Amino acid sequence: MTDFRQFRRRWALLLPVVLLLLGAAPGPDRPVVDTDRGPVRGLGHGAYDTFEGIPFAAPPTGPLRWRLPEPAPRWEGVRDAGAPGSRCVQLPASWPGGPSGSEDCLYLNVTAPAGRATAGRGSGSGGGRGRPVMVWFHGGGFFSGAGDAYRPDRLATQGGVVVVTVNYRLGVFGLFGHPELGGAPGFALADQRAALRWVRANAARFGADADNVTVFGESAGALSVCAHLTSPASAGLFHRAIVQSGSCSTTAPPWSLLPGLGTYEPFVPERRTVADGALAAARLGCDRPGAVLDCLRGLDTDVLATADLMQRFSLVSYGNSVLPTEPRRALEAGRFHRVPVLQGSTQDEMRLFLAQTLAAYPIPDEAAYRARLELSFDAPTARAVEAGYPVSAFATPAVAWATVLTDASFACPTLRDGTALGRHVPVYAYRFGDRGAPNFTGQPEPADLPYGAAHGFELPYLFTIAPLTGPQRQLADRMTGYWTGFARTGVPAAPGAPRWPRDRTSASVLSLAPGAGGIRTVDARAEHHCALWDARWPGVTRAR
Repeated sequence: MTDFRQFRRRWALLLPVVLLLLGAAPGPDRPVVDTDRGPVRGLGHGAYDTFEGIPFAAPPTGPLRWRLPEPAPRWEGVRDAGAPGSRCVQLPASWPGGPSGSEDCLYLNVTAPAGRATAGRGSGSGGGRGRPVMVWFHGGGFFSGAGDAYRPDRLATQGGVVVVTVNYRLGVFGLFGHPELGGAPGFALADQRAALRWVRANAARFGADADNVTVFGESAGALSVCAHLTSPASAGLFHRAIVQSGSCSTTAPPWSLLPGLGTYEPFVPERRTVADGALAAARLGCDRPGAVLDCLRGLDTDVLATADLMQRFSLVSYGNSVLPTEPRRALEAGRFHRVPVLQGSTQDEMRLFLAQTLAAYPIPDEAAYRARLELSFDAPTARAVEAGYPVSAFATPAVAWATVLTDASFACPTLRDGTALGRHVPVYAYRFGDRGAPNFTGQPEPADLPYGAAHGFELPYLFTIAPLTGPQRQLADRMTGYWTGFARTGVPAAPGAPRWPRDRTSASVLSLAPGAGGIRTVDARAEHHCALWDARWPGVTRAR
């Protein structure tokens, strides 16, 4: 085994020479890295290099559908890594529209500061141990999204980190359950763990430190990070965690967006998923005992990629070996991995979601606002909420209702989780508050509900997604410094930036907004009425 390892090291050093002799020299604009499955040729972009479409697991197709990820096969020659791989089968982020993508989708993308790719094993900054690694899990409700939608060049060039963005199976392909599967194995989370194992095996080859890995994600990606924090199966795969707009306690009350829409809980008991899976299989004509999975695996992708199945199986199951306990209860009990955590939400989270339903379910006046309160909450809570959020205090009834939902569903649950985490590990809390952030969603704002700092609107400040103004670029520089500083040391510190206080009481939250005084500490518990919500948690909603 020692001889084999020495051979691999020597081969990694000789590979550029071999390629030169073969007329395929890497060159400054086509860097080559020898991964554990074979060499890949990326693209140089001046200050940074990218390596896209690298398979980190075998295609989960045919007989491998609904199986845990298996190792990617080795390849001969140098694999081109100049373009992303296929996205996973998914629904569009907003309707109408049909499914897209492929089941052959387990690919990741690496962005690294220029010149680090050929530095060899163990090289890089940080005393010769390499650069920090940040592994990004995308959002999209577990039924849409892809790693290649996020360009992390700012994080790599300004922050000096290596960023890995990951695809994972979505919807019915990623979170399906059935008795013949033995439960709901959580293939989406298993794919993410496989990507983290790939990082551990290959980080040094890209000039990074496999012992300094930060997982970060937004929305469903943040819920994924929460799951890994509380999953025994993810032990040792990461060293820090960033949770953006998707805490372990995220929820939404019933009827909050549409009539008949029940309480949203992203984590559900496994038995519920398994029961749904048995019913779905029967409806698809696959109900012969002992042959259900063979029948389902024989169905075409399009038969399974329906809006009903992709959304029905977009919830993460607990009560199994992967997630023994509901994540929020695991945090309360102190059963999570002891790593520093940076977490937060945006100031106007729910405006984006509410805006998509106002045309069908408007809130034109105070009577409609009060009706929403009475439908979503029990009577004592409805009265208390109306007293705390009088419609007269807001620009429109829709803004009032969105504020209620933001505080109940995101702001205060995130702060509650911070309190539980802070009993055991360092926690740093933020609130993104740029109400002039660019709307990159393509969805028009309703006249009575401007988006403000809505769900996901912090993303252009970390990734190259949308143009920013001068003050916004300054905020992006600060946020990049905070995020990458945290990845480097576990403390979000950036040169010239205001100090970020450690959150020990769930009240010391750093507000992130552009302009003079935009970055400052605020008492978020008071501003978001968390005493009201915490006193009624978790029984604040009607049972529907």
